[in-house]
Amino acid sequence: MKKSLVAVGVVVVLGAAWTGGAWYTGKKLEAHFAQELQRANEQLKLTVPEANIALSYQDYRRGLFSSRMQLVLSPLAGEGWLKPGQRVILDETVDHGPFPLAQLKSLNLLPAMASVKTTLVNNETSRPLFEIAKGETPFVVNSRIAYSGDSRSAISLKPLSYEKDSEKVSFSGGEFRFDADKEGKVFSLAGEAESGLVGSLNKYGQRVQIAFHGLKADGTSRLASFGGYTGNQKLSLENVAISVEGKEMALLEGIALDGRSDLVSDGKTINSQVDYTLDSLKVQNQDLGGGRLTLKLGQVDGTAWNQFRQQYKTRTQALMAQPELMANPEQYNKLAAEAILDSLPLLLKGEPVITIAPLSWKNAKGETALNLSLFLKDPAQAGGEAQTLTEEIDRAVKSLDAKLAIPVDMAVELMTQVGMLEGYQRKEAADMANKQVNGLAAMGQMFHLTTLDNNTISASLQYTNGQVTLNGQKMSPEEFIGQFGLPALDAPDAPAFP
Repeated sequence: MKKSLVAVGVVVVLGAAWTGGAWYTGKKLEAHFAQELQRANEQLKLTVPEANIALSYQDYRRGLFSSRMQLVLSPLAGEGWLKPGQRVILDETVDHGPFPLAQLKSLNLLPAMASVKTTLVNNETSRPLFEIAKGETPFVVNSRIAYSGDSRSAISLKPLSYEKDSEKVSFSGGEFRFDADKEGKVFSLAGEAESGLVGSLNKYGQRVQIAFHGLKADGTSRLASFGGYTGNQKLSLENVAISVEGKEMALLEGIALDGRSDLVSDGKTINSQVDYTLDSLKVQNQDLGGGRLTLKLGQVDGTAWNQFRQQYKTRTQALMAQPELMANPEQYNKLAAEAILDSLPLLLKGEPVITIAPLSWKNAKGETALNLSLFLKDPAQAGGEAQTLTEEIDRAVKSLDAKLAIPVDMAVELMTQVGMLEGYQRKEAADMANKQVNGLAAMGQMFHLTTLDNNTISASLQYTNGQVTLNGQKMSPEEFIGQFGLPALDAPDAPAFP
């Protein structure tokens, strides 16, 4: 009897402690939430200013063990992701700590400030998503908020299916995990989705479908002192298939992107590397081979990079705000390219180094590879104005070293397959490919651009201290340009340097 009374007493004490803790953490969460909401809006302005949206909340109802509220994404004045009057509303069910009920159901016994379940509200803005999700919420997010303020969210994307006339969308659903620290300075995303498909008519009235399988993502980002982000990102796809009128036109297999960016010891300079891989490209069942690219960008001034990013975004936002310009893609692309070029000098502040090692394409007969390293200067540090081509190059370039190797057999095989895609038989295509490759090799040798040795077309180009070395032959930049029949600097129609 005494033991049972003790047991009942323990249960009562624990229940009282849990009730008091739940009430306390509910109050604490309410105060904490307003602060997090402000921080979230600051992050929206910093990371996606073009979205032009703000986060708020409504219908907050706090209970003893749980609370309810709605988060609202609304457009700010001007152009953005949402049109005036549109709102995206999220339903939030918050179970209070120290032992949120939602966590206890999943046998997670670790104390936490709260557990939050997030779903999308069906309104005029979100209705199309509900339609392709067969009336269900298109996603569910279950988050755990620790007392430290850090959070972990399990994101479940639901299957989608839509087909009307010539349009078709299909998605298998996916599972992702999102972690963030309390200040929003460090976050990571990892997960996978099995498959997806998008279909529509092209400008010729043909049914085109793009389907993917085996999507995986894994990345971590950290906010640096200058406002930008560094970190690691990985994205891979087992394959992507493109079909026209039900016939497979292209199949890309083994697609991978691996990006890394890190701060060096001074905390102000970024070194980045991106690796692209494509294991196989098949076009109409012809295996054209696979490729890879490793691109490194070192010694980038972090503050200058952030200024470049913000300046480019400001320019493109101004362009997107002009309806007549958006109706003219060619003119828009031209002005967007000018925006990049105008902002480019900012990136030269830290005198960056660009390395390609390698850019390559490989098939059954060999591998073509380009390796390049380019050391740049900050033109703003140069005194006076450039009077010659050499002086102009020296203002921005410390050195250049580039090497290209093309195995003749590899090039012939590639051009043979291209010929077969155009409808020629293999023998015909091979004869044409031999003539094309040999013709290009002869032309390259005639202009002293390439050499032919060991059945490999090669080229080597270096530049440093005002001197060009092309395949071992030294010359000035003016002499190099002259090889292509371009006007000399002192000619009447020569380009002028600002």
